[in-house]
Amino acid sequence: MIKNFIIAFLCVTSVSIHAQNSTVSPYSYFGIGDLRATNSVENNMMGGLSVYGDSIHINLNNPAAYSKLRWTTYTAGLSRNEYSFKTNSSKESASVSNLDYLSLGFSLGKKVGLGFGIMPYSSVGYNFQSERAPAGQDTIRESFSGSGGINRVYLSLGYEVVKNLSLGVTSNFNFGNQESSSIQAIEGVQLGSFNRVNSRINGFDFNFALNYTPKIDEKHTLFTSVIVNTQANLISRNTRAIGSFSTANGMDVEVIDVDLERQGLARTGVQIPTTTTLGLGYGQDKKWFLGAEYSFQELSKFENELSPSSNLVYQNANTIRFGGYYIPEYTSFTSYLKRIVYRAGAKVSTSGIVVDNKEINDFGITFGIGLPLGQGYNFSNVNIGFELGKRGTKYGDLVEENYFKVNLGLSLTDLDWFVKRRIN
Repeated sequence: MIKNFIIAFLCVTSVSIHAQNSTVSPYSYFGIGDLRATNSVENNMMGGLSVYGDSIHINLNNPAAYSKLRWTTYTAGLSRNEYSFKTNSSKESASVSNLDYLSLGFSLGKKVGLGFGIMPYSSVGYNFQSERAPAGQDTIRESFSGSGGINRVYLSLGYEVVKNLSLGVTSNFNFGNQESSSIQAIEGVQLGSFNRVNSRINGFDFNFALNYTPKIDEKHTLFTSVIVNTQANLISRNTRAIGSFSTANGMDVEVIDVDLERQGLARTGVQIPTTTTLGLGYGQDKKWFLGAEYSFQELSKFENELSPSSNLVYQNANTIRFGGYYIPEYTSFTSYLKRIVYRAGAKVSTSGIVVDNKEINDFGITFGIGLPLGQGYNFSNVNIGFELGKRGTKYGDLVEENYFKVNLGLSLTDLDWFVKRRIN
């Protein structure tokens, strides 16, 4: 067991060193970037529900669900995003691929489960330009770009306190680098100006969950959950450089390192408010499930001292999700198609970001399948999912973002993790 544990830990560590999270969304300009989905492919394809958990899949966003694990499970997720951006005057497209998570979960007994892993938490990856021509003046061109993001390593524990009632806690350590740059050039002027900021961010937050899953009758189960992701109080260590560059060749002419220590901005706080999620579902084990969730975040309390914006306001955010799955015949040995898991869902989100008095909202539909690997008591599977959605608006000189996401998840179940080898 110890050998397997060490190998799994080294795999996670190596990925944390080399993995890069990325986005091309212009809305990653705001807040701490584009927040990534923190759930597995299986749950994301049900609209992102966290209320459902079973004995063979890892529920990354609901630590109480680890108490249901009966086998050791390795899971990883990849995604490919295709974007289409529209404004009133132009249209662009882009794509990006990502490693979404790498995790391990296992049972420590009949009522206790443990898990750990790594995943991207937020991504920054924008690049846009603007032009304005004040009356009687030359055209002013501005360019804004940013890159980087925040990753997360976590440790989760779930425990069934009494029958059907489970508690769970996850400790998240967040870390990463974010870089932003803005430049300004005036038509006909040989020199332009730039402002570059680099931030190293780290800090903890915690995720608490309570699940109550009583049997309604012999076949059907009620699923309820309360999940509270506590406020993250992150620390950002910052550097800033300003200066001028040649508009002819783009080379720096003068660079000045700003004394942020004197301004009290060398070490700033980033506060990400608490998110509370209420979930409710109903279903028949290994046959079908339907559920819904409501999440609420007091984003109006978000703070980042280093990046104020005059045209940006944060309001409280909320998300509604619903979805489910269906399995024609889980135990079928004659038809592979009957053992496939069919999943679908949808989400509607008010992001809490208001730009130029216009709310940035998000709507998406999800669907996918789970393909069993093997028969009988081999519970490993490959999960393929798709997501179609739209975020933002093209009115008011903003950007409408349409996206198509393909998800690939691998869930491998090891039935021999705690089995003692015997030689007759």
